[in-house]
Amino acid sequence: MRHNLVASLLLFPSLFPAAAIATQPVNDASASTEVRPVSTGVIPAKIVYTPHIGLPSAAIIPTDAEVVLQLNVDETGTARDIQVVKSIDPELDAPVLAAVSKFRFSPAMLDHQAIPVDMNLTVLVQH
Repeated sequence: MRHNLVASLLLFPSLFPAAAIATQPVNDASASTEVRPVSTGVIPAKIVYTPHIGLPSAAIIPTDAEVVLQLNVDETGTARDIQVVKSIDPELDAPVLAAVSKFRFSPAMLDHQAIPVDMNLTVLVQH
């Protein structure tokens, strides 16, 4: 019975237009024969160097304080266009921004080529 159902479905290609299109031969001489490389996927940027973040000694830091930043890591691994998305306090955000601007990253890679990427970075601030 199962074989009959499969055979019946195969007789009606209008039920499966993708299968019907895929089986049609291409006779158009102008059809593209361009070879396109298969992507290996994007390898994300990774932090490879972080300087010390100098916070004011009198700063009152809440427990589990975090600053969330949005930034772009360019092809050289440099952080650019750094913006605060989630702030602790403007006085504490400034030294975090200064330190993150000195971070170094291994750049993101696509098909073995360095590419710029936008990313969010969460910095946990502790004493």
